[in-house]
Amino acid sequence: MARGLNGSANGAGHWPPPGEEGVVARTPGGGSNLPPLVSAALPAVVGVKTTIPESRRSAKTLGTEREGHGILVDDEGLILTIGYLIMEADTVTVTDIEGNELSARIVGYDYESGFGLVRTEEPMRLKPMRFGDSDSLTLRAEAFVAGLGGEKAALKVKVAGRREFAGYWEYLLDSAIFTVPAYPLWGGSALISQQGELLGVGSLLVQEALGPGSPAFPGNMYVPINRLKPIFGELVAQGRLSTPPRPWLGIYTVEHMGQLVVGGISEGGPADRAGLQRGDILHALDGEVLDDVADFYRKLWAIGPAGSVVKLKMERDSDTFDVTVRTGDRGGYHKYGTD
Repeated sequence: MARGLNGSANGAGHWPPPGEEGVVARTPGGGSNLPPLVSAALPAVVGVKTTIPESRRSAKTLGTEREGHGILVDDEGLILTIGYLIMEADTVTVTDIEGNELSARIVGYDYESGFGLVRTEEPMRLKPMRFGDSDSLTLRAEAFVAGLGGEKAALKVKVAGRREFAGYWEYLLDSAIFTVPAYPLWGGSALISQQGELLGVGSLLVQEALGPGSPAFPGNMYVPINRLKPIFGELVAQGRLSTPPRPWLGIYTVEHMGQLVVGGISEGGPADRAGLQRGDILHALDGEVLDDVADFYRKLWAIGPAGSVVKLKMERDSDTFDVTVRTGDRGGYHKYGTD
């Protein structure tokens, strides 16, 4: 994943960024035009910084130092963030609105939703943010985006779309939230309702927030909080879900001129071990022709749990060939803590 695409290089530093002073939700006189419930919720948004050993696999793509945001969601220091900020981290530091830094540890990471959880070593003396109902967000609904920094780091946004999102790293959301205008420091930022409730967590900067076929317009993609609710308790208690992990190939898949093209390979992953290469074209899975990236993922995940074998029809240099791949568990591919 490239820096700037997934938010790994976008954190809680200087706000507003130079040239972006006009986007904050404040009036010229210095007062706030935020709803009182939104203002009251903002201290729950914190900064999240992590360091990752150079030997970890995600260090090459996401970097060894990552910075973004998180949201306090309980009275015991539990912070919800976007997972790529904490993937394979060996140190986690949380910064509150007053600038205080607290050490934290990873609690859980769910690859399917993209959510990550950390907990500070000491409880934070802040009011946690309540979960709202992300299904209530419809097209053109108004909400607020916030990172660390209180009112000066808040931006009023509108929902530009609720639609399927297929990420090239074997990731799929059925009803992602797309907002405009773009928030510059999106990674782990909070999408907040008019009532001060958490509706989503910032994941990406996108150039076509208005959707396919519409003029290019930058915005952000948020993972809806309702995606977390059914798994929240188990993720807090166990660190991961007890259901069998999905089969994983380690292919970065992009659509180009109506074809599914291998844009990259996870080094040492199942596809790499099977000999697939960047530039290969993917035509079929177990004899079924693939329509698009989302269709590819759904058919892959339907074959069974991680470890299942899949037959792919590929094309390379105008020659077609079949390859059999034993899928893997992405959770076992990455390392956490001292494991």
